[in-house]
Amino acid sequence: MPAPRQTPLDQPRTAPATGRPRIRLAPALRRFAREEDGNLIVFGIYVFLIILMFAGIGVDLMHYERNRTSLQNTLDRAVLAAADLDQTLDPETVVRDYLDKAGVGDYLTSVTVDEGLSYRVVSATAKSSMATQFMKLTGVKSLSTPAASTAEERIDGVEISLVLDVSGSMASNNKLTNLKLAAREFVDEMEDNTEDGNLSISIVPYATQVSAPANFLSKFNVSAEHNYSNCVNFQGADFATTTLAPDLAMQRTMHFDPWNRNYDGRAYSPERLVRTPVCSNAAHREMVVLEKNRDTLKTFISNLSAQGNTSIDVGMKWGTALLDPSINPVVIQMIDDGEVSLQFSDRPTTYASGDTIKVIVLMTDGQNTAQYYLPDEYHSGDAGVFWNPEEKVYSVLYGPDVYDRDSDDDTSEDIYYWVGKNVWADHPYGAGTYEKTSTETTCSRYWYGTSWCIEYSTTTTTTTVEEEGTPVALSKADLFAKTTADAIADDIFAPVFGSAKARNDWYNDDTRYTYVDAYTKNARTSAICSAAKAKGIIVFTIGFEAPSSGLAVLKDCASSDSHFFDVEGLEIADAFSSIASSIRKLRLTQ
Repeated sequence: MPAPRQTPLDQPRTAPATGRPRIRLAPALRRFAREEDGNLIVFGIYVFLIILMFAGIGVDLMHYERNRTSLQNTLDRAVLAAADLDQTLDPETVVRDYLDKAGVGDYLTSVTVDEGLSYRVVSATAKSSMATQFMKLTGVKSLSTPAASTAEERIDGVEISLVLDVSGSMASNNKLTNLKLAAREFVDEMEDNTEDGNLSISIVPYATQVSAPANFLSKFNVSAEHNYSNCVNFQGADFATTTLAPDLAMQRTMHFDPWNRNYDGRAYSPERLVRTPVCSNAAHREMVVLEKNRDTLKTFISNLSAQGNTSIDVGMKWGTALLDPSINPVVIQMIDDGEVSLQFSDRPTTYASGDTIKVIVLMTDGQNTAQYYLPDEYHSGDAGVFWNPEEKVYSVLYGPDVYDRDSDDDTSEDIYYWVGKNVWADHPYGAGTYEKTSTETTCSRYWYGTSWCIEYSTTTTTTTVEEEGTPVALSKADLFAKTTADAIADDIFAPVFGSAKARNDWYNDDTRYTYVDAYTKNARTSAICSAAKAKGIIVFTIGFEAPSSGLAVLKDCASSDSHFFDVEGLEIADAFSSIASSIRKLRLTQ
């Protein structure tokens, strides 16, 4: 077998002349080229470099996002503070100060301010640059970090109901004085920061009842037993809804006084109504409906007075109703009458309106107490009493004159008793005539030649005389409007029918009045508060030196715990000021 052929590479080489051994590299390189392990190592190195590059890019991006977020958050806080309408410093100065304190003031690029009477818009931009650590391997040596923010505080449309407790307890401890000061400042703060026509304020002073302006209440379907005052008796179901439709049948509250005793206003000249009616007829205790004039509002607040029990539920019902769009037809009529501004023709706005907020501020120093009513049988019909205002005489109808008390031999007629004159007659005093007999005595014979009278003669003359004055038939509503129940029983009917019957018919607890107790009224308050909040109405409540039971009702009524205030003395001004600030809508727009 012939020997294998040797190539030049296989043949041994002669050492160079220098005498050093010659390294045989070629075989090693050829073996390396044939080995696959070498190829994997190169690939692995490339993969490692790629992974290292992407991981480095991630690190750079994380640093970038951290810096961007920090700059953005700082800019957001700065423009929010600058846009606050309570901020008295220059808005641009505020923004720069915020960024300087955060150590990024050099990055601020622009500040733009747009402000007017009831708004302020602050926009700002900033930009920083970050050197990359790993991305520079790809040619990206730095990353730009931009930030932009706009904040706006604006009072657009605002509808407010101030529901203020003016019950008798508010007269103590300077509470009414402090309330007036705080409420007037609230009006000023809201008016100062709102464009004309954007703000409407209604005031609901409440005690035992809530009195309405006569023209306003006349637009509703209210019964007409009298016109001495203008309150309505809400039913339990009325507190489950915010609506108060103008066509809803409502019962007028009777004008009567359940507290005072032995009072008859007809004894005065001029005549007077009862002293402490459940429904006041005083103008300074009637609601103010959708008013925008600050002087009108502040003057009304200054004239508030304290009297009566506490009906938080009734106050809240009216405060909510004055924000509900169901009364818009009434507002339109009030505009036609010149009693509400034409600018409020769309108010109360719908709850879906995005540019108007509805707010109730409810204040009390107490808790719900009994609310009195006259029973239905005293709401209508004649009282069977006539009043002669010129002669100040009551005539009471007794009924058929079966005993011929006037001795005229007619037992088929009705008989009347003239109270105070102790006379029975067939008509009220002032509606007829009576026989007046006069006697005149004269001298018929004198003593001879003297002026001495020794004989007298008497002449009797009977004439028919018209009774003075005019009797006026009184309704039951008329009777209670000027006379308390005990005086009606004891001074008018008792002389005719006896004390027992008179008191049973006109004064005892079953017939004098009925009432809604505090427990029921607390439930009604909770119901109307829930209905208001469900519609998106913001409810702030203020307990002003109120007892724990009253505070519990207010806390339940408020939109949240932060909307509830428990204050004493002059702290009430701080509560109203805080509420005024909260009403403003502060929102981040970019």
